[in-house]
Amino acid sequence: MITIRNIHKAFVSQAIFEGASLQINDGDRFALVGPNGAGKSTLFKMMLRAEEPDDGEILFKKGAAVGYLPQENAPVSERSVVEETLDGAQDYDGRLGAEGKAILMGLGFKVEDFDRKVNTLSGGWAMRAALARLLLKKPDLLLLDEPTNHLDLDSLFWLEDYLRAYQGAIFLISHDRDFINKICRSIVALQDRTLRVYHGDYENYLAQQELEKQKLYSAWRQQRDEIAHMEEFIAKNRTRATTASRAQSMLKRLERIERIELPPEAKTVRIRFPQPVRTGTKVLQLKSVSKAYNVPGREPIRVYENFDFELERGQKMAFVGHNGAGKSTLLKLLAGVIEPDSGGRALGANVKTGYFSQHREGILDPRKTVLQEAMDNGRMNPDLLVRTVLGTFLFPGDNVYKRVEVLSGGEKSRLMLVKLLLDPPNVILMDEPTTHLDMVSVDALIAALKEFEGTLCFISHDVYFINALADSVVHIELGKTTVYPGNYDYFRYSQERLSREDARRAPAEPDRAAAPAGQDREEKRRRDAEARKRVRRAETLKKEIDYTRGMVEPLAAKMSAPEIYADYAQVKELGDKVRALEARIADLKAELAGLEAVGRQAEEGESR
Repeated sequence: MITIRNIHKAFVSQAIFEGASLQINDGDRFALVGPNGAGKSTLFKMMLRAEEPDDGEILFKKGAAVGYLPQENAPVSERSVVEETLDGAQDYDGRLGAEGKAILMGLGFKVEDFDRKVNTLSGGWAMRAALARLLLKKPDLLLLDEPTNHLDLDSLFWLEDYLRAYQGAIFLISHDRDFINKICRSIVALQDRTLRVYHGDYENYLAQQELEKQKLYSAWRQQRDEIAHMEEFIAKNRTRATTASRAQSMLKRLERIERIELPPEAKTVRIRFPQPVRTGTKVLQLKSVSKAYNVPGREPIRVYENFDFELERGQKMAFVGHNGAGKSTLLKLLAGVIEPDSGGRALGANVKTGYFSQHREGILDPRKTVLQEAMDNGRMNPDLLVRTVLGTFLFPGDNVYKRVEVLSGGEKSRLMLVKLLLDPPNVILMDEPTTHLDMVSVDALIAALKEFEGTLCFISHDVYFINALADSVVHIELGKTTVYPGNYDYFRYSQERLSREDARRAPAEPDRAAAPAGQDREEKRRRDAEARKRVRRAETLKKEIDYTRGMVEPLAAKMSAPEIYADYAQVKELGDKVRALEARIADLKAELAGLEAVGRQAEEGESR
């Protein structure tokens, strides 16, 4: 479909591509990865013919349609959301409109949003409308630049399902590893100014890169030793009459050797942020809180009514739930950003909350530089530390001298994140912190928050980020919360288990007439499919049991440490977590035993 052949591209004196090539065929699923500034967006622009390579060529299959979703700044128009999605297409029988509305609803729009003007939407919702328009057109190749940035978990999962079934080719840039693994079959790495394809998921790409690095280092070390041996022989023998000719011959061989060069080490950033003042066990409480939003021409939307919620020291909670369930409202109530209509908010001893949102305005001083704004706190952090942290969050080199007033929305969000982490409160409340970050920055943020000794609550659509940090997941639905100990994978498993239990409790269907003999083969295929499903589920359960046991061990070791014996609250907290995890292991084992029993019964039935 598209052939990228030996392209070269440079800006001023910096080469971005040198002899890079790539072939994209019908149905390919590629994720483009590489460090920030390596040229990922430049490659997309050349594929869209918005820029031209300095040398080489990019060839398109005749008639191939390419669709592009930029990372941000969707076009804004006065058309309605539905009109924008259809984008002037003729809908003679209504099927196109129905499909467009289905896509919009999958991306989180409600029916009452369909007639809203696009120019009245926030930037994130305008991007969703642009994505809906693109998906409805069904181009032969989708170029997607960070398509998950403005989605919540529900719309993210819908998009994953949609793209898995998509008929065309997909080439995407994303910082979301879980999303990449679910959509893409190969990784295209932009490294050393070329494009290299690694088949498999992101973890396989990392493993292959590490193996290649080890092989290269081994070859370099072997060549280094060989060169040192040759140089030593030449130095000792070039002046001796009996060995001078051999030494001269070896010198010529040495000059012809093509030296192996090690690539510059990728920067691995590990930052230890200052730790906050220790709080009491009870950190923050909402008591009998009610909150509703007034909507012109409609009944007030009641989000919470007579609602109680409590945070304890050291918890790392992820808030999940459907779009509009009240996740952001709960976060803002906890942060004191909004006031409840009734009820109260109580802070524990020594508690200082910090709230991060992509949409906070008026906090940064537009006249200051990035560095000045980052330094503006009571910590008196060293200049080198502040610049290192800014570089991690995509403000390298002289970018720290840019004025805040010229920053993009994403850059302002990253600067707010830097300020929060350089002077951390002891209760951090974060709404979508990974948006606009690359993978290196996401990993740096995860590492910093893992070491954070305070309390953390966050909303994120990045499953990798949630799994890496959350020790509990709070599911919000209809103004109520359910807490699940463990990470997001365990929450999903628990939800699936509840769905299966509900299905088992559902009224049995009426007896059906015996199937005709001609359906025997179809029945066997069905039984075989169910057996395969049981085997896959059993393997997943065994991994879950091992994973959960691994979570119990460090907690049990912490409980046995003499220094916490006097802290009853901490002992109780650890004991509760261990008991919850042990109960989870018991549930997993029970399900595994049930699956094995069903398998044995099925085998006995077939043998009769």
